[in-house]
Amino acid sequence: MPMAIRELYHTINKPTEAAPLAAFRVLFGLLIAVSMIRFVAYGWVEKLYLAPTFHFTYLGLSWVKPLGPWTYILFILCFISALGLAIGYRYKFSAISLFLSFTYIEAMDKTTYLNHYYFISVVALLLCFLPANADFSIDVKQSRVQRQYVPVWTIFSVKMFVGIVYFYAGLAKLNTDWLLEAQPLAIWLSTKTDIPIIGHLFEYTWLHYFFSWGGALYDLSIPFLLMNKHTRNIAFLLVIAFHIMTRVLFPIGMFPWIMIAAATVFFPSDTLKNIITKAFKFLRPSTPIHDASRLYSRKILVGVIIISQILLPWRYLVYPGELFWHEQGFRFSWRVMVMEKQGYTTFRIVDKNNGENWTVKNEDFLTTFQEKQMAFQPDFILEYAHHLAHYYKINHNRDIAVYADSYVSLNGRSTKPFVDPTIDLTTRSRNLKPIDWLLPFNDNIHGI
Repeated sequence: MPMAIRELYHTINKPTEAAPLAAFRVLFGLLIAVSMIRFVAYGWVEKLYLAPTFHFTYLGLSWVKPLGPWTYILFILCFISALGLAIGYRYKFSAISLFLSFTYIEAMDKTTYLNHYYFISVVALLLCFLPANADFSIDVKQSRVQRQYVPVWTIFSVKMFVGIVYFYAGLAKLNTDWLLEAQPLAIWLSTKTDIPIIGHLFEYTWLHYFFSWGGALYDLSIPFLLMNKHTRNIAFLLVIAFHIMTRVLFPIGMFPWIMIAAATVFFPSDTLKNIITKAFKFLRPSTPIHDASRLYSRKILVGVIIISQILLPWRYLVYPGELFWHEQGFRFSWRVMVMEKQGYTTFRIVDKNNGENWTVKNEDFLTTFQEKQMAFQPDFILEYAHHLAHYYKINHNRDIAVYADSYVSLNGRSTKPFVDPTIDLTTRSRNLKPIDWLLPFNDNIHGI
């Protein structure tokens, strides 16, 4: 084994204080528990999952559906799992239960996709294989076993994932729309002029560019600033300021607080140990038995998760055309708030037997929110077209063709035809192949 590899191997397996992992577990679990309460209290379970008669699904996950009134039980299970994770009670069961329940919730309707929901699922999956209950947990309290020390790789894997999210979000902003046109921030900030004190500033073009360039620089640099002990404190203040600002400007739920919590894992063990000891001393046994178990068997699984997050965002390269237009490879790639897309799509139905044709009223099948999301996302349009064909076949015994008249605006450009109106969408299958039924973008967005 080469010397460099041998040294790296020994470094990542060296024991270190478990406090950063424990602190992250506590904060993450509490925030997800609050998220579940918030989701139910705001009536979103009813609005997003129970009210719709049709749900958009992920490819291969069409079997994942809301459970009717039992959907509330799913949210309660997710809440209990998150709380169990936070206090470190039956940790392994809580982590697995949180991952499965939250991911099921996320997959029930593709309309609700958000990067931070995906972030939560990946973190929950990571925690299934990390000894985040090694300290400050009911598990160690009850067993009187306190590892206190965990291998370096367990904490580094969380740092690595958080760094990937930030860095890839920064790479996604290195395109001509973002840097040269300040789009889509110019559109969004121009609607925030009613914010007290600072709102009037959002009328100025220079501020749009400042936020665009500053946002890209922040995302690209913050992982490295957090890793460096000399810049860590300033970097953490930047994390707080950045995410509070995004929370003020944009309705992105709990994501800012989750990312602030995630940044704490970069702090040294001694700092976090002192803080968490004061807050959660009751979770430590009075006479702990120290166990420096290194958990070698889980490294491969954690490594696979991290590598998948490095590689998955690049899958868009296999698809021709403009990513923002066709969106193949857009999701699950940490392209956070880099696109403003609006559209209007109607569907023409033609009875294949008698030639009768009519236009569908989308509101008869979709909620307002679903219709808005469907109008500019190709995979939504195709799935909805197949749903219409299925509906008329089952309920009216009619064999129909479905054509779409669709117009979309991307990052402030004028509205352009989107779907080829001559193609019967029922002849196209839902798969991972390049889309051949969209009209060309006929513009250039250069970048990564």
